[in-house]
Amino acid sequence: MSNERLVVVEDESDIAEVLHYNLTKEGFDVEVHSRGDAALEAIRANPPSLVLLDLMLPGMDGLEIMRMLRRESATSTLPVIMITAKGEDVDRIVGLELGADDYITKPFSPREVVLRVKGLLRRRETKTGEDDEILETGAIRLDIAGHRLEIAGVETPVTATEFRLLRELMANAGRVQTRDRLLTVVWGYAQEVDSRTVDTHVRRLRKKLGDEAGRIETVVGVGYRLGK
Repeated sequence: MSNERLVVVEDESDIAEVLHYNLTKEGFDVEVHSRGDAALEAIRANPPSLVLLDLMLPGMDGLEIMRMLRRESATSTLPVIMITAKGEDVDRIVGLELGADDYITKPFSPREVVLRVKGLLRRRETKTGEDDEILETGAIRLDIAGHRLEIAGVETPVTATEFRLLRELMANAGRVQTRDRLLTVVWGYAQEVDSRTVDTHVRRLRKKLGDEAGRIETVVGVGYRLGK
């Protein structure tokens, strides 16, 4: 993954320095911005491979940056990892709804950041070879080629990550999917990454499934299963 270009948007200089040092050491070309408005313009002008985005920023906050990136075709699928502080649960959920791929909570381990960045970049490069597939369970219909989710015939908007998560659950309907496996297959993370992001995305996905939400069953202590 050498020469992949990353943009770090972080106004705390010590955190930005840690991210820059550790990601550069892994062979990434890292560009750092401390203001949200300047970062958005730089990303628009030259979209990177991935963005690490703090939420609390001068000039423009991270949530508004997410909104703008997802509205524009050139950046609509750009991988974004939010950097959040403890207690920012509401903003974190909003960020995921706006299309962020994942989040990291401060304080964080630099190694975890590197693993997550590499995982998302690997996921972006993965080709499934099943682009014409249609998956159906109950009133849920997933059109892979059209990247479209329909519930009882009504199209329901989902983020790219929610789509991949639902696809994996539907493709393995009736079989339990562990959190570790979902992190590996959907997010591309190594198993040593401990993340609550699976649970967060499942909660958001259930809300979007409406009357079909109960099909995603929690298997306590293991993971999730989509009922047939």
